Amino acid sequence: MLHADFRSLMLFGIVSLVFVQQMQVATANDWPSWRGPYRNGIALDETDLQSEWSEDGPEVKWQIDGLGRGYSSIAISDGRIFTMGKRKAGCELIALDLNGGRELWSTPVKGGNPNCTPTVDGRLVYALGREGHLIAADVATGKIAWQKDFPKDFGGSMMSGWGYSESPLIDGDRLVCTPGAKDAVVVALNKKTGETIWKSAMPDDIGKRGKDGAGYSSIVVSHARDVKQYVQLTGRGVISLDAEDGKQLWSYNRIANGTANISTPLVKGDSVFCSTGYGTGAALLQVKKEGDRVFVEEKYFLDAKKMQNHHGGMIVYADHIYCGHGHNSGFPLCIKFTTGEKVWSGGRGPGGGSAAILLADGHLYFRYEDGTMALIEATPDEYRLKGSFKLKTNNGKSWPHPVIVDGLLYARDQNALLCYDIRK
Repeated sequence: MLHADFRSLMLFGIVSLVFVQQMQVATANDWPSWRGPYRNGIALDETDLQSEWSEDGPEVKWQIDGLGRGYSSIAISDGRIFTMGKRKAGCELIALDLNGGRELWSTPVKGGNPNCTPTVDGRLVYALGREGHLIAADVATGKIAWQKDFPKDFGGSMMSGWGYSESPLIDGDRLVCTPGAKDAVVVALNKKTGETIWKSAMPDDIGKRGKDGAGYSSIVVSHARDVKQYVQLTGRGVISLDAEDGKQLWSYNRIANGTANISTPLVKGDSVFCSTGYGTGAALLQVKKEGDRVFVEEKYFLDAKKMQNHHGGMIVYADHIYCGHGHNSGFPLCIKFTTGEKVWSGGRGPGGGSAAILLADGHLYFRYEDGTMALIEATPDEYRLKGSFKLKTNNGKSWPHPVIVDGLLYARDQNALLCYDIRK
């Protein structure tokens, strides 16, 4: 019995080590990319946060200005904050000190007002400009290690005119991104050199809905049916690629619209949940496997009246999905993950416009387009609003996703970055 227990512990340790090597590891002061280390919008390690807010809101710990225009959120790693903004000289990748926001360095990235949230991995930080200029820069100095141009190097394009928006995925020794070309819709690059490892073509039979090119989403990793795969929402819908060689595994066209496919898909077990706005809807896909063939079946589809997520993102937590529902609206909504059944709705909610969401310490943080920040308990029991307040600044559409690290809530607002202390 003792030997069996020891073998079980050893096996658990090996499996855990492999998982840690494949994914970026969450630490108490690490939010290395879009929607966190696991790209699910959940701040797993945050505890002892305020569970109620007054109209005055939490204390503003600090504020900095001068970051430029754009909808980039922030990444945090090793005592530094990374973001992007278009200043007078052009678009830049910017590094700030975590303690107070003092600027450390900035590096040019070609393009207009940026949408990308940088991705940090060890000694390099990666950023994508609106026109498809991808750079890898030294985290300490900002010196460019390598760079690519999606249109020139891969023939890439966007499905519509708001520019490249994804945050590149770092997985092991590679960087995975979405140029959106017919023969290179997704590519895997050596993260240290930028050399191409593989290119994956857009499947010919994906369907007619949507438009050719990259969407506005970011790649997530799935291990459905024990097959490691990259899942991405493109201009033509959701695609899944074998992580080893980029081979197409499956695709799903029904979720695509012809304007903008935006929200990052949710992965859970052998399922993938996806949603888009512009009157489209949402769907749960069940990944299947027969022999070497991997495919999906639609488990349910919700029309736009029941659920559509514009660009504020969705969170799956304890077998329920939480999101802002409605095109260009953040109506709080909770549905059952397995069936799509509506559990509760919060009506219009306390704010206006789309709502970018985050989950920490059992609560949802809704950041509305009009600058309202709301605290909602993450429970399927009922809709429980625990308070709301207006952000100190409102420099335009308040779209960047909020971030929580070490009990501090960060909200990028165009030229400004606000830091709120939300510890009890």
